[in-house]
Order: sequence, then C-alpha cells, then structure tokens
Amino acid sequence: VQLQASGGGLVRAGGSLRLSCAASGRTFSTYGMGWFRQGPGKEREFVAAISMSGINTYYADSVKGRFTISRDDAKNTVYLQMNSLKPEDTALYYCAADLFGGGRRSPGAYNYWGQGTLVTVSS
Repeated sequence: VQLQASGGGLVRAGGSLRLSCAASGRTFSTYGMGWFRQGPGKEREFVAAISMSGINTYYADSVKGRFTISRDDAKNTVYLQMNSLKPEDTALYYCAADLFGGGRRSPGAYNYWGQGTLVTVSS
C-alpha cells in the first residue's frame, strides 16, 4: 500500500483546508483509514478515522465538530475537511491505513503511512 497525502498549506485562523490521501497497491475498500498529526515538539496524535465501510467515523475531541473525514472508494482516496482552523491545528498531517478494520486511535495499529502534508494556521 502506498499513500500520498496532499492539500496542506498556510491558512489564517478560522479558515478551511481539505486534505486528500490517495492510496494505491491494494484494494482500498478493504481497510480502514486514519489521519494523524504531529505538531512542533509534540508526539504524533490521532485526529480522525473512518471504517472500511465508511459508515463509522471517529474524531479526537480537539477536532470534533470542525473536521470531517470521508472516503471515496471509487477514487481510492480519503479526505479530511478542516474548518474553523486554529493555530493549535498547525502540524504535519499524516494519513495511514489500518488493514484490520478501522476506527483505532493508536498509531501502532496502522500498517502503512503517507509522507505527511504540512498545515500551518496563522493567528
């Protein structure tokens, strides 16, 4: 599985960005997907996840109500729509694939990772 994240950039507080993660190499619809982020001087943390069916979604408390994860199996792509961005959302954002289901919050549960895309939110 190869994952390619994109869509990061510089945005002002209150703005929006949509991240994309394109997958290749295996049947995309058979695994769950997640987004994680790592801010300056911080550990990698869970942001959002979606089950292989796309029915179930999961969010960190810090982004609930502002971020939305979705997937398009026809395009082998998972998205993270980020609204009402805050300076504390500044981080390198990674997408990851969970071959055994979906919805898990631990980075160790994920089998494949993308290279990350940088999101910078200015105040």
